[in-house]
Amino acid sequence: MALACAHFGIHAQTAGRAHASLPTVVVSSGQNNLLAEDLPLTADVIEGDKLGEQQTHTLRQALQDLPNVAVRSTPARVGVGAAGNAFARDGNMGINIRGLGGNRVLMTVDGIRMPRSYVSRSAMFDREYLSLELFKRVELIRGPAAAQYGGDGMAGVVNFITHDPQDFLKAEEGAAPRAVGGRVALGWSQDDRGFVETGSVAGRASDRLQWMLTATARQSHALDNMGSNAADDNRRTRPDPTDNRDAAVLGKIVWKPEARQRHVFTLEHTQKDSEVQMLSSRGLDGRTGNTILGEDTDLTVQRTRVAWDARFGVTSDWADHLRTVVSAQKASSHRLGNSHVQRVTPTPGPVVHRVRDNRYDERTWQLGLQADKVLRSGDWAHRLVYGLDYVRSRITNLYDGQGVVDPAETFPLKRFPDTRETMAGLYLQDETVVGDWTITPGLRIDHFSIDATGQTPLFPQPARSLSGQAVLPKLGVLYRATPVWSVFGQYATGYRAPEPGQLNDRFQLKVGPLNNVVIPNPDLRPERSRGLELGLRGRMERLNLDLVAFDTRYSNLIEDARLIGQTYTGALLTQNTFQTVNIARARIYGLEFKGGYDWGSVGEGRLRTTLAYGLTRGTDRTSGRPLNSVTPAQLSLGLRYDTAPWSLYADLRHYAAKREGDIDRDSIGNYDNGKKIVQFAPSAVTTLDLGAQWRITRGVRLNVALNNLTDRKYWMWPDVYGKAVTDPVLDAYTQPGRNARVSLVVDF
Repeated sequence: MALACAHFGIHAQTAGRAHASLPTVVVSSGQNNLLAEDLPLTADVIEGDKLGEQQTHTLRQALQDLPNVAVRSTPARVGVGAAGNAFARDGNMGINIRGLGGNRVLMTVDGIRMPRSYVSRSAMFDREYLSLELFKRVELIRGPAAAQYGGDGMAGVVNFITHDPQDFLKAEEGAAPRAVGGRVALGWSQDDRGFVETGSVAGRASDRLQWMLTATARQSHALDNMGSNAADDNRRTRPDPTDNRDAAVLGKIVWKPEARQRHVFTLEHTQKDSEVQMLSSRGLDGRTGNTILGEDTDLTVQRTRVAWDARFGVTSDWADHLRTVVSAQKASSHRLGNSHVQRVTPTPGPVVHRVRDNRYDERTWQLGLQADKVLRSGDWAHRLVYGLDYVRSRITNLYDGQGVVDPAETFPLKRFPDTRETMAGLYLQDETVVGDWTITPGLRIDHFSIDATGQTPLFPQPARSLSGQAVLPKLGVLYRATPVWSVFGQYATGYRAPEPGQLNDRFQLKVGPLNNVVIPNPDLRPERSRGLELGLRGRMERLNLDLVAFDTRYSNLIEDARLIGQTYTGALLTQNTFQTVNIARARIYGLEFKGGYDWGSVGEGRLRTTLAYGLTRGTDRTSGRPLNSVTPAQLSLGLRYDTAPWSLYADLRHYAAKREGDIDRDSIGNYDNGKKIVQFAPSAVTTLDLGAQWRITRGVRLNVALNNLTDRKYWMWPDVYGKAVTDPVLDAYTQPGRNARVSLVVDF
């Protein structure tokens, strides 16, 4: 939990006049409101109104305008037999912040940790156990945040905040409190031919009791691309036929027995189902001598969370407020693949029905206790925040199936043993304000334990357990040089323990004469970071500016499935050996710029401009080679015009090219007929989106958006990392061309 710094923004909207913006506010520990410019940290906030207006339905779309933030999203072109594309990926599933991603980015819903992604060489499960329609705000913290949030916050934190009953029960100024309120929304997106329906209703049973229920359902197909080959075989670059069905429900009860108590009881369930007819895998595989006659895969992802969040006002020498959070969460991912395969060389063989059944599950208990106390002495004011976090998870996997494989495997089996993982942390932070200075030191002591719960016939090999502790200090300083300008700096530390799969994962795949082997690493060590961040912040009447430079040093950085050895028989390459390893020393540095200018009244409305730019560089300091996880620079420029009844906006985005000098070919590990591939590097591209909102009445609004207006063909680096420049199906990884979205929202 560690809610030492949670961030949000407020945007006032009043019918009958143009939108007005209020300063971004920070809720420190969820209790005291402070202005964001008064804290020495870097954060981004995306309001639900913006997500709704832009009709966002994926993580990539939600975060696309944040500097140095990227999301990997690839088509389902992996064969049923094995996930060949899973080789040599470092943090390949989820959000990437400042050059690092995957499970190094802590993702939470209302402060409750979300499940991890899991990647084995036979299956990939991502982190989208969520429905964006449930959230009113997304908060993102950049850089090492383990001192506040513990392990898994080494690269940053993304917190998704769900709606409360009060969001739908707010009364108009001067009116009596509303007894019932809610929202209904309908939407359509052309890029995946998706339809979404969302309904929320909230009620006030009494002055002490409120309730809310939200349900959403979405049906869609494969995300479109700019491929043109629709062949029903492995030459195909058009998306494979896909049916997606997403559903989510959120229920809340808010009970206030007295003025100084607030209890929130939450139930959340999300489920995503995807059925893919894999036309792109059909045909002869020249490496194995097999012809795939047909394949299909079904993926089901579920997450269920129950939570109790209680806040108490107390009067004592040790605390002003007390907060307790208790949560239980169950998440499961299940991928079932069917294929019909026939061996055609050296001699024809019978048709084999091959089934692959992959499961990954996490069951987690989370407990958080937090208190805060304000102390004053002369010109000095201190706000102490301290607490305890405890997380206990049971992690399991199962790989089952039927049909001959080469080399033969006996089903069922486990890629790693069932594992019990525990994290406990004590933390203390002091926000000190004296004159024009704010000084924020903090300290966290964390302990982790990864316990392989015993060998079984499904995982007969010896397994490694691991435990350890970390002391994580941080220090932030902010100086208000003038009423307009302030400077700030922060030193923060981070760490992350290895994942069970990284510690004990095993896999073997033979492709013709080439054997690809992944071996466990019993000597894997936790990774650590030390980050320095310096910033300049300007807040003028119409102009806001933020400029930040950062430099983070890493030790024992964990890289998944690095190529560590090759075996030759004569001149023929016969085996690649991969292992998750520690990079002894690495460095990631860069800068970020954000700004906004309010041009004031123009005609009947108000004109505003926003700008964001991010640049990151990363180096393996032991070899001098670049880190492939770092994404190219991105520039975002926005223009918005608001009047009382309608708004118009334009968003221009420029993605820089991936430079040849920023690619470490040796770590990719993909081969074509025994020769190392030349990595495909996307070129620079600029896209333009246009949108409008028509506020038909006070409670009814229509949103229309036209994305990639110029119909540009382009690729994103996280999607093509590891693809050869000679790959004939590169167009399958392109982004959607020109596409439209429409939604209607009714508040009542």
